[in-house]
Amino acid sequence: MTPASFRSLVWRTYARQGRHDLPWRSPQLKIRKDGSVDAYRVLVSEIMLQQTQVDRVIPLYKNFIGQFPTVKKLADAPLSAVVKNWQGLGYNRRAKMLQQAARLIAVTGMSREVGALEQLPGIGPYTARAIAAFAFNEDVLVVETNIRTAIIHHFFEEAEKVSDTEIEKILEKVLPKGRAREWYSALMDYGASLKRLGISHNARSTTHVRQSAFVGSLREVRGAVVRELTKGPCSLRDCRKLFSSSRQVQVREALRALCTEGLVRCERGMYRLVED
Repeated sequence: MTPASFRSLVWRTYARQGRHDLPWRSPQLKIRKDGSVDAYRVLVSEIMLQQTQVDRVIPLYKNFIGQFPTVKKLADAPLSAVVKNWQGLGYNRRAKMLQQAARLIAVTGMSREVGALEQLPGIGPYTARAIAAFAFNEDVLVVETNIRTAIIHHFFEEAEKVSDTEIEKILEKVLPKGRAREWYSALMDYGASLKRLGISHNARSTTHVRQSAFVGSLREVRGAVVRELTKGPCSLRDCRKLFSSSRQVQVREALRALCTEGLVRCERGMYRLVED
C-alpha cells in the first residue's frame, strides 16, 4: 500500500466511525489561535490512558476534570484527594506523578518540546510525543498499540517481528504535515477498528510484552489497600482482613511499597493516605 492510499483509507474510516466525541479531543477542546488546545486536559487523558482502556477512562476523566479543572487546582490539592479521585483507574502511582508534573507546570508552563516534556514525572517517550501531537499539533512520530496494529497490518504483512524504528519510518512517510492532532486520532481509531474485527498484530512487535494476570497479583492487593484507605485510616489488622491468610505476605509487601513511594504513611500503627 502506498502512503497516499493508506492515508485515504484511514481518513475515510475516521470520517465514518471515528471516536469524535472523546472528551479530551477537539472539537471538545477549543483550538486556540496558535494551534494548541488545553494541554493540561491532554496531559490528564494521556496519563489516564496508560494501561487503561478508553471506555473505562471516559467517566473517570470527566469526574477528575470536574474536581481539578485546571493545572493549578490539581497542583494545590492534597495528594489524598487526588488519589481518591483516581480510584477505578489503577496504578495509583500515576496519580502522584501527575500531580508532581502539574506542580512543575503550574510554575513553568507546559512546553511543546518533546525533550522538555520527557523531563516531567510520569512522562515517557510515548506520552511526551502524544502530548506534543494532541495538545500542540506538532509533527512528531507517535507509536502506540493501535498504531502498531495499523502499520504492521498494511506495511509488514509477511514480517515475523517489526521494531518501532521500522514503524516510525512508515509514519514519517504517511504523516500529513500540519495535521498531526487529527491524523493520530484517526490512525488510533483505525487501529482500534481493526482490533474489533479480530485483527491485532502487536504480538509481532518487538516491544510486545504479555500483561500478567491481575487477579492474585501484588497489583490487585495494592489497589485494594489504597481503595480501603480512601475511606479513612486503617491498621495493619484492617488491611489484612481484605485478603485471605495465603496472601498476607502480599499485603505487607504492598504497604511497604506504598509507604516507600510516598502514597501512604504509617503513624502510631495506623496507615493513611499522604495529604501533601
